[in-house]
Amino acid sequence: MARQNKMVYNVVLTAMMMCLVLLMTFIIRIPIPGTHGYIHLGDSMVFLSVLILGWKWGAVAAAVGSALADFVGGFAIYAPVTLVAKGIMAAVVGLFIQKALKKGLSRGKTRVFEIIGMVIGGLLMVACYYGAETVMYGNWVVPLAGVFMNCLQFVVGAALAFLIAESLYKTPAKKVFTYRIPDAGKNAQSKAAAKAEPAVETAGK
Repeated sequence: MARQNKMVYNVVLTAMMMCLVLLMTFIIRIPIPGTHGYIHLGDSMVFLSVLILGWKWGAVAAAVGSALADFVGGFAIYAPVTLVAKGIMAAVVGLFIQKALKKGLSRGKTRVFEIIGMVIGGLLMVACYYGAETVMYGNWVVPLAGVFMNCLQFVVGAALAFLIAESLYKTPAKKVFTYRIPDAGKNAQSKAAAKAEPAVETAGK
C-alpha cells in the first residue's frame, strides 16, 4: 500500500510540475530572429522539477510539459525535438546532483556539481535544437541565430530556479524536494562532530 501511495504521489506531483513547465514556457515567449523558434522561462521550472521530483520523474515533467507547450503554442514541429532535448537536460542535471548528494559532499561542492550539471545539460539541449534546425532549414548557418539565445535561456532559467529553490528551502515545502541541498550549518556541525569522536574514544582508553 505504501508503495502504491508513493507512486500516486509521484504521478500527481509530476503532473503538477508538468503544468508549471507548460505555463512558464507558454506565457512568456520571445521569438528568435531568423528562425521559427522562441525562448522562454520554462527552463526555470525544468530545473525546479528535477530538484523536487528527482532525475527520472523530473525528466518526464520537463520533457512532456515543454513538448506540450510547443504543441499548444503553434510550434508543433519542435515538439519531438523538445521532448528529447528537455528530457536529456533534466536527466543530466539530476544525475549530477544525485551523485553529489550520494557522496555526502558539502553544500558548496554540491552546488558546484549542480552548476556543472546545468551547464552540460543546457549545452546538450542547445546542441539538440541546433542539430534539428540544421535539418529543418537545410543549412547550418541559420540555426546559429538560436544558439546564443538558447544558451541565455537556460542560464536565466537556472538562476531563476536557484532563487525559487532557495526560497522554498526556508519553508515547510522543503520536505517535498527529492534533492535537498545540505545546509551550511549542518555541514559544519557534522565535521565538528566527526573530529570530536576520535578524541572522546582516546580519552576513554
